[in-house]
Amino acid sequence: MLVAKAKKKRNIPGNPAKRGSVSAPPPKPVTGRDWIGAARLRTLPLAITPIIIGTGAAILADGDREFHRVIALACLVVAVALQVGVNFANDYSDGIRGTDDFRVGPARLTASGRVPAKRVLTVAFAFFGIAALAGLAIVIRTQQWWMLAVGAVCIVAAWFYTGGKRPYGYHALGEVFVFVFFGLVATLGTTWVQALFLPQEAWAGAVAAGLLAVAVLLANNLRDIDQDREAGKRTLSVVIGALGTKILFTVLIALAFAIAGWLALFYPIAWLAFFALIAAGPAIVIVWSHRTPRELITALALTSISSPIYGVFLAWAFVG
Repeated sequence: MLVAKAKKKRNIPGNPAKRGSVSAPPPKPVTGRDWIGAARLRTLPLAITPIIIGTGAAILADGDREFHRVIALACLVVAVALQVGVNFANDYSDGIRGTDDFRVGPARLTASGRVPAKRVLTVAFAFFGIAALAGLAIVIRTQQWWMLAVGAVCIVAAWFYTGGKRPYGYHALGEVFVFVFFGLVATLGTTWVQALFLPQEAWAGAVAAGLLAVAVLLANNLRDIDQDREAGKRTLSVVIGALGTKILFTVLIALAFAIAGWLALFYPIAWLAFFALIAAGPAIVIVWSHRTPRELITALALTSISSPIYGVFLAWAFVG
């Protein structure tokens, strides 16, 4: 009987030392959808809005309503490529720091370990290169050589948002730089290279675009406020708290629409920019009433969508 039992034991499949243990499932292969997700397409409207407003202001400044299609398209390439480059650079920098280990949203490429960090970094710099080439084409076409320095500063700012030893995004300065580069620089730069003149309408539109861009960042940082605090990332939301972030988010959106109202006194079509409240209004409600951080992903998306809607009607007001 003992021999029979021994035979039965030998017939048991598997390694007895590992029997009963559960092996981790192999990581899923990375797909094109994963790369698209890492590009964070929901943030791209923030790159598009300044180009729309800036082009509208340029047509207004020209007087003869000349539309520099090629230059405007090149500006769009610069803005979108920079935005995507920033997103991949953030994926890389936050991933190697371990910051994304605490995030609420979908897992990033670097943090998940499914893509080598250097490959993500290469993609980020590839998009920075695309932005640089498009910017160089604009400079050659317009002969505004001093704007090479502006472009270089934009790329450096994009990298040091979360990259480098002391990223400013980790020290409550992300909102300031987003306002400057995705509001003032992008909008005014677009107007200048097309019209070589900056009307006051361009300045007003630039401020509005910057305010909406900062509001999107606040929605994102409010979602991650607890995780960022745990990871040692001192965003503005971590500094001023959840209530302060909600108040600031609401004020920024209100100010953007106040600018549209002021412009509507001179350009009545600008009243149509208030249609953007169809998206921005629910975003405010979600920010104030959300129960889970994941709900703020919807608020982020709605605020982002409201930006180009606002921009289209504002540009229409300038050219109409």
